[in-house]
Amino acid sequence: MLPAMTRKPRIAIVGPGRLGTALALDLNRAGYRISEIVARKLSKGKSSLLARKLRARTSFGDNVRLDADLIWVCVPDREIAAAAEALSHKVDWKGKLVFHSSGALASQELDVLRRGGAKVAAIHPMMTFVHGAIPSMQGVPFSVEGDAAAVRVARGIVRDLSGEEFRIRAKNKAAYHAWGAFASPLLVALLVSAEQVARAAGLKATEARKKMLPILKQTIENYGRLGPAAAFSGPLVRGDAETVRKHLEVLRRIPDAKEIYLALSRTAVRRLPVRQRRKLEAALRQTSN
Repeated sequence: MLPAMTRKPRIAIVGPGRLGTALALDLNRAGYRISEIVARKLSKGKSSLLARKLRARTSFGDNVRLDADLIWVCVPDREIAAAAEALSHKVDWKGKLVFHSSGALASQELDVLRRGGAKVAAIHPMMTFVHGAIPSMQGVPFSVEGDAAAVRVARGIVRDLSGEEFRIRAKNKAAYHAWGAFASPLLVALLVSAEQVARAAGLKATEARKKMLPILKQTIENYGRLGPAAAFSGPLVRGDAETVRKHLEVLRRIPDAKEIYLALSRTAVRRLPVRQRRKLEAALRQTSN
């Protein structure tokens, strides 16, 4: 059935958390029928609300039906293998597709269903999912890894979502996910450190967030349009070692921020165009203790 599938598959979402909810809504907008939302009883309220919006069936525990063509597992990484094991005895898996959406884990997490006859894949959108925001999948890159038949269907779904599909090897998933960590959660951690430094300059955190937005937006725009070298600015580019020393002196009062400043400055001196490289390296060494 899978090689000849020409219609859009019916989809069941297992785990309607932040990612699962965003996927379900975008899949529905792209013309896919979400037939079932499988959730824990603890999340029954939100799951039922999502199911009503999608005109889907809500199921918990023993009343799971899983009669969809595609079962999309969106539970946390640590629960994927256990969820697959729990579902493995519910239905006949021959002819079914199963995806999971972990960025760090490969399709092998679904091996118990693969052995039962399903074609499986790991499909991960490189996007951030937080409470209070449901992002669109338009333009979002999706890493894809798994069985050929499942990958073919995944590629079609990503196209329908107006996303960008690219293949990844199972052995590279952890590095891929670490890359994503630098692009979003660790970037937020960096901004929290910037708030700490702003407080040392006499501003409140809320003020700092508001006042940083223009330079943040312009920096991201420059990075995307011009590349990292042309987007790089400040005392390191100018080779201004004395200003770097002043920065590090004031950051002695904020040890976490000082460590981050040193680590990023060393990366910049190694990887980006700077003047007076040796003087900068000396300044970073002298003030690192």
